[in-house]
Amino acid sequence: MSRLPVPSGDELRADAAALVAAITPPGGSAPATMAVLARQPELLSPFLGWAAALALNGVLPKRHHELLALRAAHNCRSRFEWVEHAEYARAAGLTDAEIDGVAGSPEAFSGVERALLAAADELHTTSTVSDAVWSELAGHYEPPALVELLFVVGQYTMLSWFTNAAEIA
Repeated sequence: MSRLPVPSGDELRADAAALVAAITPPGGSAPATMAVLARQPELLSPFLGWAAALALNGVLPKRHHELLALRAAHNCRSRFEWVEHAEYARAAGLTDAEIDGVAGSPEAFSGVERALLAAADELHTTSTVSDAVWSELAGHYEPPALVELLFVVGQYTMLSWFTNAAEIA
């Protein structure tokens, strides 16, 4: 049982319920993380704006965004975020073997993708990125993408903590 169960619509403030309804796919269920976040309605709208900007308006290739999201979920042992982003990763062109590989050694990847996974690992363990990994990333990306990749790891680390601590399945 979840520590913070998904609320029913009548448990939410009207504006929060409307936002949750707006992000619910036709015939589907509301994303559990957002439905639970709606229990604190003052956070929901700003978070949705931020998350949409990061996911939809970023300059990173979707494949690279999803590699980072999956690695953050793996490092935080968040089953919820892993399962959710495995679907997004497939849509971004990753194969099932590549998705499974994200949970393994970064050496299974090459070039900038290996550096992305290494950056996610370093951020997880040291809260920074080594000069060697940064140099590899900076040789491939312009500053806007470098900013973005740090926030992608932070975003999915935070969501992993949230889903783990709230026991959202």
